[in-house]
Amino acid sequence: MIEKGQMRMKLNGSEIVIECLKEQGVDTVFGYPGGTILNIYDELYKHSGEIRHILTSHEQGAAHAADGYARSTGKVGVCMATSGPGATNLVTGIATAYMDSVPVVAITANVAVTMLGRDSFQEIDIAGVTMPITKHSFIVKDITKLADTIRWAFQIAQEGRPGPVLVDITKDVTAATTDYEPMKPEPIVRSSEYIREDDLEQAVKLINKAKKPFIFVGGGAVISGAQEELEEFVNKVHAPVADSLMGKGAYNGHNELYCGMLGMHGTKASNLGVTGCDLLIAIGARFSDRVIGSAKSFARHAKIIHIDVDPAEINKNITVDASIIGDVKEVLKRLNARIEEHRHDEWDASVTELKTKYPLKYNTEGLTGPYIIEEIYRLTKGDAIIVTEVGQHQMWAAQYYKYSKPRTLITSGGLGTMGYGLGASIGAKVANPDKIVVNIAGDGCFRMNMNEIATAARYNIPVIQVVVNNHVLGMVRQWQTLFYGKRYSQTVLNDAVDFVKLAEAMGAEGIRVTKKEEFAPAFEKALSLGKPIVLDCIIDCDDKVFPMVPAGKPIETAFDQDDLKES
Repeated sequence: MIEKGQMRMKLNGSEIVIECLKEQGVDTVFGYPGGTILNIYDELYKHSGEIRHILTSHEQGAAHAADGYARSTGKVGVCMATSGPGATNLVTGIATAYMDSVPVVAITANVAVTMLGRDSFQEIDIAGVTMPITKHSFIVKDITKLADTIRWAFQIAQEGRPGPVLVDITKDVTAATTDYEPMKPEPIVRSSEYIREDDLEQAVKLINKAKKPFIFVGGGAVISGAQEELEEFVNKVHAPVADSLMGKGAYNGHNELYCGMLGMHGTKASNLGVTGCDLLIAIGARFSDRVIGSAKSFARHAKIIHIDVDPAEINKNITVDASIIGDVKEVLKRLNARIEEHRHDEWDASVTELKTKYPLKYNTEGLTGPYIIEEIYRLTKGDAIIVTEVGQHQMWAAQYYKYSKPRTLITSGGLGTMGYGLGASIGAKVANPDKIVVNIAGDGCFRMNMNEIATAARYNIPVIQVVVNNHVLGMVRQWQTLFYGKRYSQTVLNDAVDFVKLAEAMGAEGIRVTKKEEFAPAFEKALSLGKPIVLDCIIDCDDKVFPMVPAGKPIETAFDQDDLKES
């Protein structure tokens, strides 16, 4: 990389955009061209041997693909779109990345500076639109500020708590020229400036005093790459572990101390364990409402330690007794150096008894979502990147696939974006060509952005699309069954759409699965095919996700099918 001052050249704005992307090590961009961004796309064409561009079917697909690329690698994902509707079509993907702290840089173009504020054709204030859903949004109206703005965008996206950044560039800036100096990117330093000795010592004292500790792991542990430090910490504290949806894979799901997910569709062992513990150590988690249920009742017998990189999360949803602000990996390193090894045999035995008494279970007759997930786990030997849409299938994927490594579950947690998974799976597969990538969707979610099958087919990106097809909006129907007197308002999708024919029409393979014994051969074919494939798996419309906690209720009130029968 050329150091600053060694080379100065005169470049136009579009050339500067591409050179800055190359500076940042960007190898792939997902996007869709249009009038105002044509100059950038023309320059991208000239550098196609250095930066690969994936033309998605819709700009939302591009945003989700950049997100999937980022989540699966930890690197910044990049997407591009033109002004007006092109830019606004990125908004859902940007919001999805924002809610789950995903580093994405979205580059859009706008009308010329002289046309701003005149309701010009395809003009919109996209920087203003995305202000609440980005770490920062820029509009560049001065060519001399373009390079520094792009560099700053990548820095902001990655530092501290990651997140999306938008850079909007007016069309005249993409054509104007100025001096450009190559620069080496500034290293991203782990956030440690707020880690205080007093906070560390307070946490150590609470850990030493605890008789019934419990550890709750969130997405921050994945983002910081703290799995080794986390394993050492768990072994020293010797406490049972639960995770959030975003925290999957940070702690090995095969470990004997692992109790499963916490919250609305968490295991009874985790929910009851957290309710009964005397110390809860939350690591990189934000205490989402789907995790805590009733805030007043959550971990009410426990002291709470909260470790998080973002000071805004401390005492936001749950009042805690101690906190350490900083990068999770860095905090755990310092705690591990201070704490001694503990044993809590009686507590461990009681939690193990909960795991034995309340295992996850489902109806084994016929083809079901949990059976499909378990078969995917068996056939991939647990070594795949699992991507999901949002709904019942998402929860089954969290419950029944055993995640032993971080960045192997790619899913929309905070925003709950239907239509997320297919674009994200394309991004994950492009970033990890040697990994098996499976997108698990419900039929309702698949309809949202199923046009991205055409994208996968165009580039022969061999994602495996599994549609858990119950011909309804499954999770919404589950709520309607349990809480709305079985009034199935607008949730039945029992129409003539044929996903197998649709896959074939878009250039992919399609297989329909209606029985348990048909799934394994179909999935094995998908593994060997080397091209995108859609498996349309038909399940019963009234299969449900259990356990379940009613919204806003204490997490220990989790119930399952057996509890419903008894009541």
